Amino acid sequence: MSSSTTCQSMYLTHSLLFFLQTCGCYFSTSSPRSSQFYSDPIEAVKDIPNGATILVGGFGLCGIPENLINSLLKTGVKECSFFYVNVEIRRYQIKRMISSYVGENAEFERQYLSGELEVELTPQGTLAERIRAGGAGVPAFFTPTGYGTLIQEGGSPIKYNKDGSIAIPSEEREVREFNGRHYIMEKAITGDFALIKAWKADKAGNIVFRKTARNFNQPMCKAAKTTIVEVDINVHLIC
Repeated sequence: MSSSTTCQSMYLTHSLLFFLQTCGCYFSTSSPRSSQFYSDPIEAVKDIPNGATILVGGFGLCGIPENLINSLLKTGVKECSFFYVNVEIRRYQIKRMISSYVGENAEFERQYLSGELEVELTPQGTLAERIRAGGAGVPAFFTPTGYGTLIQEGGSPIKYNKDGSIAIPSEEREVREFNGRHYIMEKAITGDFALIKAWKADKAGNIVFRKTARNFNQPMCKAAKTTIVEVDINVHLIC
């Protein structure tokens, strides 16, 4: 999966397109094995099973694969773990959410506080690096972010019991000192599927992101076994 800031293209198609790439395995930067194109987003996501781990790109209104997300909701898939910066929960389809920013979502808050949803809050830069590390084959890394907080100490509520007690606490992080500064260890993130928004794609599987819509989309491509991409323009060739 590659991205570029410049390209030469032929036979542009200005219609929404969805394509799926299957990569070799976890912790691999090898080239994709296959690509398949769809005009219907439901066809692109219909094979995502219950219990899948899904990475979703975008931040705010920028780089969000909206059609793929809406289509995934329609399939009725459930018990999934999501790595997603922005959160919108409308049904009981998410078992665990790993995110840096959840916004003001009343239903999300209700499900979390009532013990219906597992939530792991991660600093945004740490979340981005965990995803990048997963795609690069790095199983873990050290960062100063979070040292001396509940992230390092553990015990932060990931899931509540219905009586308000903590059912699942966060794990304590390993701490090491480098050059007089303390760091905590964070584990890499990989997923079964990544839902991505890009600007252009060609039939070889190359994609181009437009400006800041690159955000989390680019590293998520490499961190998932299968990447499903929503694109605006289909081109014959990206050089």
